[in-house]
Amino acid sequence: MYAIVDIETTGGYGRRHRITEIAVVVHDGKQVLDTYQTLLNPDCEIPAFITGLTGIDNEMVQGAPFFEEIGEELYELLKDKVFVAHNVNFDFNFIKSEFSRVGINFERPKLCTIRLSRKLIPGLPSYSLGSICEYMDIEIHDRHRAFGDAEATAILFGILVHRDDQGVIAQAMKRNSGESFLPPHISREQFLELPTSVGVYYFHDEHGKVIYVGKALNIRNRFKGHFSGAGKGKQAMKSAIHHVSYTLTGSEFLALLVEALEIKKHWPRFNRALKVKAGAWGLYQYQDGKGYMRFQVSKINKFKKPLITFRTHHDAWSYLLKKVEEFKLCPKLCGIQKTPGACYDFESGFCDGACAEKEDSSSYNDKVLDWLGQIPLENQRMLIKEKGRNPEEEAAIYFDQGILKAYGFLDLKQEFQSDEEVIASLTPVKPVSETAVILEQYLGKNLLKKVKVIEGLSL
Repeated sequence: MYAIVDIETTGGYGRRHRITEIAVVVHDGKQVLDTYQTLLNPDCEIPAFITGLTGIDNEMVQGAPFFEEIGEELYELLKDKVFVAHNVNFDFNFIKSEFSRVGINFERPKLCTIRLSRKLIPGLPSYSLGSICEYMDIEIHDRHRAFGDAEATAILFGILVHRDDQGVIAQAMKRNSGESFLPPHISREQFLELPTSVGVYYFHDEHGKVIYVGKALNIRNRFKGHFSGAGKGKQAMKSAIHHVSYTLTGSEFLALLVEALEIKKHWPRFNRALKVKAGAWGLYQYQDGKGYMRFQVSKINKFKKPLITFRTHHDAWSYLLKKVEEFKLCPKLCGIQKTPGACYDFESGFCDGACAEKEDSSSYNDKVLDWLGQIPLENQRMLIKEKGRNPEEEAAIYFDQGILKAYGFLDLKQEFQSDEEVIASLTPVKPVSETAVILEQYLGKNLLKKVKVIEGLSL
């Protein structure tokens, strides 16, 4: 037995918005056995644009029952049936939220007529209820009202059952089919075609327009994470997505950069903001009265430019600790130890004694300069080599004045005569300021062996 459901609501998010109308058509797979419909008082204002779409206004629902008044009756109607709807997760999540408000845990097996239609009536340009009913010559009485849409969905469902000679519906009913998280317009086959590699992915609407750009270490797993579980905004994007495309990058660093470029290029409506925050902490260098070069980690201020910026205090501290160990610097002069007198590392032999004036400032500063010479400054040009998309290539990423200017992939078997030749082979990109922040964070992770500072070059 199937309960074919349609609802009208005050908005698109089940945990915040409410139901204004509900209709149920009971179906046995062959014919309609019963129907149920009612307006509901949402106990909140109905937005004007919703009234414009459905025709349901505040006055119409003023005398309608609240959900708690019909909850028990509705539960009895639905409890022993398969829950069917066009874009089923939208209707189901709203009704589940309404039941939850009155203390009822509602769980039922579900079928989505969009997903079934994609498999049993393949090749249509759109699977919206209006489009598919027009294609199948199904008349919708009272469009965007619960009973009119539920009645049309029931007719469509009957056609799908009749066409299902390959057990598509039975397969969809299997609890472990693993498709419940998928957006209605994305098939399991499309999902499985997504790579498990690092890269940038794009969600497109029914017209092909990019509506979201993201980066992932594993694109397929990240796609699933977008739509697993409930969350504000998930349902709207889930309903809007019709196609997924992707670009492999080989490394997370390049994926972050390409994501920044693509968001600025497309301005997708579901990307609220680029998820890159400027470094809040900086590493500062100064010279004390005895001539020793010292360091301090502190929050960035507008009066002095740091050597390197970091997202967190922990990132800055971890980086500095590595450099103290690598270059045998004094932890006290680097601001790590605050004790009076010599540092703890001097007594254990890991510090040469600058803190106790056992090592003169000149020899100590030479070690500091060896380290500082490895730090590419923002006003230098940098060519960074990263992992490629496969073992036969590497990525080459070119920065000028701290901004990404070009990138590309190089065949490891190909020989270049100079850095100029490498850069000339790369694809130029439109400068995006956010790439400077990504570079700063990258340089703060002790990855300098991949960075080559180059002079006298410009793209």
